[in-house]
Amino acid sequence: MPKTLPLFGDFVLEIPPTESIKYAGSKLKLIPQILQLAKKVDATTILDGFSGTTRVSQAFAKCGYSVVCNDIAHWSEVLGTCYLLNNKPRFEYQSLIDHLNSVQPIDGWFTEHYGGYANDGCAVQADGLKKPWQWHNTRKLDAIRQEIENIKLNKVDKAVALTSLILALDRVDSTLGHFSAYLKDWSPRSYKELVLEVPNVIRSEGNHQVCRTDIFDLVQKVSVDLAYFDPPYGSNNEKMPPSRVRYAAYYHLWKSIILYDKPELFGKAKRRKDTSDQLSASVFEEFRRNQKGRFIAVEAIEKLIKMTQARWIILSYSSGGRATAEELNDVMHSNGKLLAVVEMNYKRNVMAGMKWTDEWVNAAEKPNREFLFLLEKS
Repeated sequence: MPKTLPLFGDFVLEIPPTESIKYAGSKLKLIPQILQLAKKVDATTILDGFSGTTRVSQAFAKCGYSVVCNDIAHWSEVLGTCYLLNNKPRFEYQSLIDHLNSVQPIDGWFTEHYGGYANDGCAVQADGLKKPWQWHNTRKLDAIRQEIENIKLNKVDKAVALTSLILALDRVDSTLGHFSAYLKDWSPRSYKELVLEVPNVIRSEGNHQVCRTDIFDLVQKVSVDLAYFDPPYGSNNEKMPPSRVRYAAYYHLWKSIILYDKPELFGKAKRRKDTSDQLSASVFEEFRRNQKGRFIAVEAIEKLIKMTQARWIILSYSSGGRATAEELNDVMHSNGKLLAVVEMNYKRNVMAGMKWTDEWVNAAEKPNREFLFLLEKS
């Protein structure tokens, strides 16, 4: 059921339910505040530039906005297609999901590389590697993924089937929520059976678009009322080495399931070779300074703000990000008017309230803070 939240006076904002996978950068807890900020301005079209799990895009779409959902991840594109472009009632997918659940398990590529035996609770296998799923579930994965190819579905139906598969796998994994490393001991949920369910889709009513492209290319082509940006900020740890796991690498297995391309793998987590640090880095994750002494990530944010064809921008920022509060504050004030700031203390899971001055800069020095900025461009 949708939640309700008091909003600026007596108005009550309905918070629609969303669903997706576990995600290190998920903004699930910030959705009420994001919707609050959007409601403050007269926007009807939204760009979600780094959509990730698509939860924010789902929420905007269910609130009646027309949404452009974008991310460079293949799995994010599939989730967006499933939740934003569907035009069937949910029950019409039940026969498809029932059919996929009925296929007989097989030994395939996913079982070979990512399936493990229970071994009295230990996930470390004979090859010395830990695995993200137990063997009985990777055999189902192999069979279901092959069947999705065999039955030649249209784009939206295939996205619904793949989303159902990913959500089911997410419920029986043995990870901390990503695929850069796996647990030494099997998680309790990994013993459960892989069972697909129909995603909580609704008939799309807005003029939505789902894209998978570089954000700097997209903002030159798309004009909207409001853009929401949640870039993958790099760590602010000064000791962070040049080689580090990027967001693309955290979710390499979802990419392999979507593309079904059986790629070349490397490392103990058996990551896709095309998600190596050298190949999959985002400029927003860059931890270095340029020759002028400015963080490259901060310059990327400023470039994005300047290029975006929108009157308003909502920007997410984490106190653990590479961009310093002072630098980011300067960037926003030099490119528009800061209308509002919302602070969230994730450790305590409470909203600190609306901040209308620059006091957020001092608050950002404390750990575990998330901020949302509503900027009106110059």
